[in-house]
Amino acid sequence: MLLDYVKLKEIKPVLSGYLKETQSLMNLSAVPDEKAIHDIRVLMKKSRAVLKLIHSQIDDESFQKNYLAFREVGRVLRTWRETSVQRKTLKNIKKEYPDIFLQLEDNEKIMSLMEKPDSQLEVSPESRQNVEMVKELLSKAAYRIRFQSMGSLNPQQLMKELEMTYICVADIYLTCRNNPKPADIHEFRKRAKDFLYQLFFFRPLNPSVIKDLEKKLDSMTQFLGKYNDLSQIIAILDYKYKALQNAPALDELIVVIREQQDKYLARVWPSAHKIFCPGQKLINVLGFRLLVI
Repeated sequence: MLLDYVKLKEIKPVLSGYLKETQSLMNLSAVPDEKAIHDIRVLMKKSRAVLKLIHSQIDDESFQKNYLAFREVGRVLRTWRETSVQRKTLKNIKKEYPDIFLQLEDNEKIMSLMEKPDSQLEVSPESRQNVEMVKELLSKAAYRIRFQSMGSLNPQQLMKELEMTYICVADIYLTCRNNPKPADIHEFRKRAKDFLYQLFFFRPLNPSVIKDLEKKLDSMTQFLGKYNDLSQIIAILDYKYKALQNAPALDELIVVIREQQDKYLARVWPSAHKIFCPGQKLINVLGFRLLVI
């Protein structure tokens, strides 16, 4: 049963915690491993989502400095993460369709994607330099946030910002459903993650319903992420269908990839429709009508 008054989760301790955890992960080794990179990028996405939620209630200079810092950290680590994901994705397809890959052994792009880099190369001077840059960005951001006043954030304004995020995601969802393009689907995933990460602070409003909604969004964005991983492989291969001009095995590989993408989207659309149904209001999705916060 809902109370007449509910206090939202405090934002500053959570945001500071994201940064502290990120800094700890960066200090585990000379260069973060695949799992650490994944976790750091998730923490940076969460941090950016938080900043968007409070943007209207903090000064623009603070927002810009911290947002750009978090985005740069994600950008620096993105290449390492994407290369690993693409290699694993192709290897999983190879296990199921080994004959296709036997016929593509002379395809340099595919073989290059599947080749595991020399571990010695991963700890290169450039990598170390990037790590130090990331550490400096995080240190400065943590210092700024430490002295950033967030004690008087207006909860009604936070709810309005969450609603704007919801409306944005709903609009992109309809765009994708009417004309599913990889770029739009990728954008749908990013904005849905913003909504997911912002929802965390509103759990006290209706814990069971909002936690269930978070689970659905998390599952949905994971499938969208797998779809995007496959889109990136197609893009790297620079594949274009031309009748009788490509190697048959390459055409077949792309068909297999497209079929996997179709399966992932089939898992996304039913949940997405329930959450972002045209004409639906956020307040109904969250499971209540009127509440003082």
